Amino acid sequence: MTLTQQTVVLRPTGPVEPVDRRVLGLAAVGIGGFGLAAIYQLSGDRHLGIPCLLHATTGLDCPLCGSTRMAAALLQGDLNAAWHFNPVVLVLGPLIGVAVGYQLLAWGLERARLVKLPRLRMSPRAVDWFVKALVVLLVVYGVARNLN
Repeated sequence: MTLTQQTVVLRPTGPVEPVDRRVLGLAAVGIGGFGLAAIYQLSGDRHLGIPCLLHATTGLDCPLCGSTRMAAALLQGDLNAAWHFNPVVLVLGPLIGVAVGYQLLAWGLERARLVKLPRLRMSPRAVDWFVKALVVLLVVYGVARNLN
């Protein structure tokens, strides 16, 4: 990731660059995930959630299986249980969340004309590499978690 502008500008003027749609999509997924975790947590013994199609049809866990239970455990402050449900999402989620949160904060502060912070940027090549690495990590984790 690179910063496009290295300076902080107080009381910026001019047009405000919109937030990348991918950032908004990741933010929506994160908020939706924690919303689903809250519903899961509040549902008591019924434990409402979205069933995994792979698990329902094959009995195998996909790389994202346990994410709702992991987030529900985090909402209770139980880091050990969260790690048990899905350690990969537990590690990647906050890292992605901080990057997305920073982007939204930088955009919001600039839009409010308070301060212009440098925005994070990734070259198309870096995005391509990152997506491929993430897919490989999730596939390897998905296979490894089903070997037990």
